[in-house]
Amino acid sequence: MSQAIYLDCHAGIAGDMILAGLIDLGANPNYITEALSQLPLDTFDLSFNHVNKKGIHAQHLTINIEESHHHRTAQHIFSMIENSTLPQRVKSRSTAIFNVIAEAEAKIHGMNIADVHFHEVGAMDSIIDIIGSCLALEDLNIEHIYCSAIPTGHCKVNIAHGLYPVPAPATAEILKGIPLASLDVASEMTTPTGAGFAKSLATQFGPLPACTMTEIGYGAGTKDFDFPNVLRIIQFEENQNTQDYVQVLETQLDDMPAEMLGHFIEDALSQGALDVYYTPITMKKSRPAVQLSVICPLSKASFFENYILRHTSSLGVRSYSVRRTILDRDFTTIDTDYGKVTIKLGILADKVIKAKPEFSDLQAIADRTQLPLQQIYQHVMSQIEHLK
Repeated sequence: MSQAIYLDCHAGIAGDMILAGLIDLGANPNYITEALSQLPLDTFDLSFNHVNKKGIHAQHLTINIEESHHHRTAQHIFSMIENSTLPQRVKSRSTAIFNVIAEAEAKIHGMNIADVHFHEVGAMDSIIDIIGSCLALEDLNIEHIYCSAIPTGHCKVNIAHGLYPVPAPATAEILKGIPLASLDVASEMTTPTGAGFAKSLATQFGPLPACTMTEIGYGAGTKDFDFPNVLRIIQFEENQNTQDYVQVLETQLDDMPAEMLGHFIEDALSQGALDVYYTPITMKKSRPAVQLSVICPLSKASFFENYILRHTSSLGVRSYSVRRTILDRDFTTIDTDYGKVTIKLGILADKVIKAKPEFSDLQAIADRTQLPLQQIYQHVMSQIEHLK
């Protein structure tokens, strides 16, 4: 069974709360500190200690950093992560979080993502929060992340560009498409780092899914209120397969050229859609047409609704949530007479029930050897039966 966590954001979410909560859950702080120390960062020290937040025994993170005058752009951070020796999943998750925050900053300031200078996320403590949290997920072998609705609080905060209302501009941009919770507190309860973590990595937002809890960790915030200012992180084992919710967007088109329809599929997939397809239909006046269907994460529903309206001839979009059940997936590589081939595995109840070769690998072999693709496919399929 795969491991999953649920982020209970009843008091908001911030980067230090996430990392502290994962340490409280059981992640090894020495592993995290050692991995972070391999990066080209300023000298730092992490300390974790327990505090009491209105009766809740929670882990609190303190980061001590030597004063630095480094200016970090998004591109600098992406390159640092890519060129590091971090585990691949840590690289992917960290990059995804920074990319979401960079996109928000770029939109707000009207500039390219690569040129964004992070005011908060580029600071050392936020880099440590994000990469450290992804290292903690790796140490705990967390496959999937679920998240509650997120409260923002209300007040005004000083940011690099002046006094702004909560949620701050970057936080508000990131939280588009994510369900928000009401919390009448005159304070900033969710930061760009916390919002970026949830937006990038959570596959489902809403109540705690049906599960059997195995561990619970508490990450303390820095402020004190008349309620426990903690992020509760619940760890649980997922059942034989994974269930979550996705958004289905539909519209009917009878006035778009085929070339533009094909371009839209490629474009939407590159923007993060889970699937895009057309279904032939007949519309009014017996016109041949297609129904466009886009499946996307719940958090990107608003983005793709607007994307369809901007990039197709549609005047309206239908949108609804559906539950899906998916097999756990893994990859392995096998040696064949034609070279190495990546195999995708579908797993149910810890047993491989499906195995299929990556088609791009087969195409590359066919191009290199000039052999029929069907011959290569049949040969590889005969070699992977033992994986089931």
